Amino acid sequence: MDYLLLLLGFAALIIGGNYLVKGAVGIAVKAGISSLTIGMTVVSFGTSAPELLVSLQAALQVGESSLISVGNVVGSNIANISLVLGFTALIAPVVINRTSIVQDWPVMMFSTLICAYFMADLEIDRSEGIVLFTLLLLFMAYLFYKSRKDQTDDQAKEEVEAVNPPSSLMLNVFYILIGVAGLTFGSEWLVQSATSIAISFGVSPFVIGVTIVAFGTSVPELATSAIAAYKKQSDLAVGNLIGSNIFNILAVLGITAMITPVPLTQSIFDSDVLWMVLVAVLLLAIMLLRGPVSRWKGLLLLLFYVAYVYFLLGRQVV
Repeated sequence: MDYLLLLLGFAALIIGGNYLVKGAVGIAVKAGISSLTIGMTVVSFGTSAPELLVSLQAALQVGESSLISVGNVVGSNIANISLVLGFTALIAPVVINRTSIVQDWPVMMFSTLICAYFMADLEIDRSEGIVLFTLLLLFMAYLFYKSRKDQTDDQAKEEVEAVNPPSSLMLNVFYILIGVAGLTFGSEWLVQSATSIAISFGVSPFVIGVTIVAFGTSVPELATSAIAAYKKQSDLAVGNLIGSNIFNILAVLGITAMITPVPLTQSIFDSDVLWMVLVAVLLLAIMLLRGPVSRWKGLLLLLFYVAYVYFLLGRQVV
């Protein structure tokens, strides 16, 4: 029953997130909001909604189940770079955009390091959550300014068009209601089933959160990147994945911590957070090498993820 509930939770999150984005984008378009604004706010927050709802649902739990919250973000960030980008590179070489090196990566690294600093006392409290979310708002304001200055909102228009929202206002509202319901029930089922499975196997809920739950909430990124690679449009993959990691830290952890403090253990801080920092450093090294992210570089990233999971399961977080 727990496994069925786990699958239902994943399905509800994916479907709910998709309908929420469609409905919200449709209403934003009808309101006359620019494609750039929609792409950077509605779409970005919508695609991070599964991680946010799972993290919030877990953080509100009592006991070890609350560790799924931080495990979801840490695991998703590691998986996005090592698993998703690695798998994408195996399909087709991923071109490195200069913006990813000079703008996106430094912001991701700074976000990762300040998050690690806040985690040093084994909790991200409300004031620290406010700082993280404020940093997100500042980064988005910078992107707005830069995009308007450079007049480079073509990508945002493509993202909005790809969503293909309905034209009916009532249908958009209905989509939003479906999305909210899917995310609410999906996150509850996912956390409940993941906790039960962890107990049955005698492992920490954090292990389930950083592997199964994190992988499940990274499925949209994996699917999007794989399809882009298949269509020979993988040049956007690195920037999108880095952007997802920035949102996971600044938005997901930031908003969750503003509502309720996010706890973690000393072993998580000493090891898993370090792996999250290391994968960011590995990404920079790969981006600075000549040429695109080729298949051998993708294989290196995948081996990094395999090594992390092997280390994690061998350590058995308690």
